[in-house]
Amino acid sequence: MKGVVVLQQQDDGYFVEQVLAGNKQAYAFIINRYKNRLFAVVLRMVKNPEDAKDLVQECFIKVYQQLDKFDQKGSFSSWLYRVSVNHCMDTFRKKKLDAVEFIDEKESSSLTPEVVYLQKEKYKHLEQLLAILPKEDRLILLLKYTNDLSYEEIGEMLDIPVQTVANKIHRAKKKMRDSMQRKEGGYFHEMYRI
Repeated sequence: MKGVVVLQQQDDGYFVEQVLAGNKQAYAFIINRYKNRLFAVVLRMVKNPEDAKDLVQECFIKVYQQLDKFDQKGSFSSWLYRVSVNHCMDTFRKKKLDAVEFIDEKESSSLTPEVVYLQKEKYKHLEQLLAILPKEDRLILLLKYTNDLSYEEIGEMLDIPVQTVANKIHRAKKKMRDSMQRKEGGYFHEMYRI
């Protein structure tokens, strides 16, 4: 029992090294450490517990497959969430599901085709704006606005200070706003309420 407690106190880097050295059992500690937090993030994205369970399993498989790409100088939790959110977004695109719904399905049947088209165009445009951001900034914005996480929750999840989260969100929104105004003269905050 004492050995398990000591293992649970090890940092993520220890378990990553163990897995990369061929100890597949060490991956169970990573899963146990992050499964509940990752489930909460994914559940906020899909709103369905069964779908969230499936996606979390897929995320952990994806993380395992890409573990050799993890830069041990960085934060493992940030990397894990980035790989997971990217996998979820890729899954939504492949299945043509929208992770960020601008139109509630029940409401969309009462909307005109023009309004539905404009909403879809707005979503595509937002994806293009997000694509200009560095990966970590994009992840933070997605966690904030698609998962409705607080700055504190994001900071804890990514192991960064709350002020860093706030600064990254501010700079990312400014970069998106500036890009939109340069290209279209548009008003980002009015269009996206971010």
